[in-house]
Amino acid sequence: MLILGLNKTTLLDYPEHVAATIFTGGCNLRCPFCHNRDLVFARESIDAGIITPYSEDEILSFLKKRRGILTGVCITGGEPTLHQDLPLFLSRIKELGMLVKLDTNGFCPDVLHHLLDEKLIDYCAIDIKNSPAHYAATVGLSSIDLGLLRESVDCLLSLNGSFPYEFRTTIVKELHSEEDMYAIREWIAGADQYFLQSYTDSDQVISSGYHAHDTDTLQHFASICRQTIPNVQLRGIDL
Repeated sequence: MLILGLNKTTLLDYPEHVAATIFTGGCNLRCPFCHNRDLVFARESIDAGIITPYSEDEILSFLKKRRGILTGVCITGGEPTLHQDLPLFLSRIKELGMLVKLDTNGFCPDVLHHLLDEKLIDYCAIDIKNSPAHYAATVGLSSIDLGLLRESVDCLLSLNGSFPYEFRTTIVKELHSEEDMYAIREWIAGADQYFLQSYTDSDQVISSGYHAHDTDTLQHFASICRQTIPNVQLRGIDL
């Protein structure tokens, strides 16, 4: 595992749990509004001395010491499912008696299926970057095959409430429109829960020039999605 960050305590990343968040390096997308540039361009960041990897044993030793305080661990990135040794690493976390939440872009459905089958994750969050028509531009690529993502989305939708999951979208003024929300609500209709997150600027963002929608627009987007997804919430927004 290429581990490039550790948030030792969070009440935000894993719903209803006191958790630690582990950040993996590398990603197969290039979302221009991503605020984790050093994680996406992991090798360049390491070579430049900007960031120093953690060893797995270092992370596991920390988690072992925090048993009784932490109840969960969030694995995020970057994109965790790119790492072949992710299942083994998660099994070692599970041996400590902690719950595991996976944050993923959904483009490695075989890994997701395996983690679910082996009961190595207890919660999954898939980022829905945008409507299918605008996906490639939103993730910074000239083209993209959405078949893999559709498989992951369908996998979670098929669980019918037997496993906790969420879909979420970071809403960017320059990238997301009312029409996109109509398309997304049809795509993930019937989802257990869907979160709209407002874009926040950062000096770590991959490309500058992006802005957040105002709160009224976000609330309007949420109302659109509630027509097919009853549980739609705004996250990280002061109302």
